[in-house]
Amino acid sequence: MSTTMQDRAAGRAWAVLAVLGGAVFLEGIDIAMINVALPSIRADLGLSTGMLSGVVSAYVLGYGGFMLLGGRAADLLGRRRTFVFWLGVFVAFSGLGGLAAEGWMLLIARFVTGVASAFMAPAGLALLTAAFPEGPLRTKALGVYAGLAAGGFSLGVVAGGLLAGLGWRWVFFGPVVLASLILIGAVTLLPAEPRVPRTGRFDLPGAFTITGAMLALVYGIVRLEHPERGPALTAALLVLGPALLVLFAAIERRSPQPLVRPGILRSARLVRTDAAAMLFLASFAGFQFLATLYLQEVRGWTPLQTGLALLVAGIDTVLAPTLTPRLVGRFGNLRVLFGGTLLAVAAYALFLPVGIDTAYAAMFPTMLLIGLAFALAYGPLTMAATEGVAEDEQGLAGGLLYTSMQFGTALGLSAATAVVVAAGGGLTGVRTALLVPIATALLGAAAVATGLRRRPAPESAAAPETQPIGA
Repeated sequence: MSTTMQDRAAGRAWAVLAVLGGAVFLEGIDIAMINVALPSIRADLGLSTGMLSGVVSAYVLGYGGFMLLGGRAADLLGRRRTFVFWLGVFVAFSGLGGLAAEGWMLLIARFVTGVASAFMAPAGLALLTAAFPEGPLRTKALGVYAGLAAGGFSLGVVAGGLLAGLGWRWVFFGPVVLASLILIGAVTLLPAEPRVPRTGRFDLPGAFTITGAMLALVYGIVRLEHPERGPALTAALLVLGPALLVLFAAIERRSPQPLVRPGILRSARLVRTDAAAMLFLASFAGFQFLATLYLQEVRGWTPLQTGLALLVAGIDTVLAPTLTPRLVGRFGNLRVLFGGTLLAVAAYALFLPVGIDTAYAAMFPTMLLIGLAFALAYGPLTMAATEGVAEDEQGLAGGLLYTSMQFGTALGLSAATAVVVAAGGGLTGVRTALLVPIATALLGAAAVATGLRRRPAPESAAAPETQPIGA
């Protein structure tokens, strides 16, 4: 291939990264902005506490419930088609949320937006890995991608505070504008896929069973936030979810074209990666909720002040695409990821002594370390989740990763909420509940450390810049 043709191919690949990076950034800010606007939404629409909680839970249900189905659909039906179609659905229903006049309209909008994200995320990751060959270029591209994803969570809090100042509906209309621009870019820049005839049939029994299992488990976890609301139903959901998973495993073993090939779950590296992702996101979700509660309800800060306090965590947006690929190239995914999880433990532990009049200077190290932890952990998690996976299962691998992350988010929020309530709320409740993100981050570090104890792979098996988890 001539130098000119190589330059054009590289240019197209980076254009693809711009579109997909914009999409994953959009998903992050969409989640973060809604949390900041909840008090304004309640005041305007007169929502009950249960309905307000449902605004967040509906998105989690859609995202977590349909992620595995979305990942496999991308592999079977086409990554570009799946991504573009569901990005259009995201635009439409985010706009519907901004026009909502009743709580039920908001719930529907958030649920379908979550479903759209569940199909977009694994399709986007699979498109990215297809655009960049495995090696240093892919490592760099995934570093940029991870930085934008993590930056969406941290910068979304600030953006939400600014938009909520104009009116809570702008928290929905803002993503519509950004998503529309990304949609135009996707249609224009993402390469067309050949329409390959597919033999066999889609695994509908597996699809319905795994989606039902995910919905039951996520909804059961979300209901743990409110133990007083029908504990029998919560218990039934938490029993039904695993039962459906067992049924799903039986279906997949007999299916000629399984939704999730059973053999992929025998990879210790993949299981370790997804477990670490679940625990890392659980710790962050729990901490973000507790920090927001502390700053706004205990200290009386405004949403904008809270967003600005958390802004320094957005340093990961700069470090993930610049520093992390170099560290991965030198030390490998596993060691960099382990360092990130340990930094998260230190960050949350430093926040434990906060009091009613703690100066922001005392909180600053926590916010800075969170940004560093995300910069070191998020990218290697994304790299390890897809490394060594067959091309026709890249969407599935992305679906498994994002499902783990969504479960972690739901689990971290629910556990932190339950502890705050049990401890009586206020400053005492927040400080007690801070043990949740510390514990989950420690467990995440332990999950990664199990791979450190294994013997290093021969150099021919894994290049230093793409050393997988467990290698």
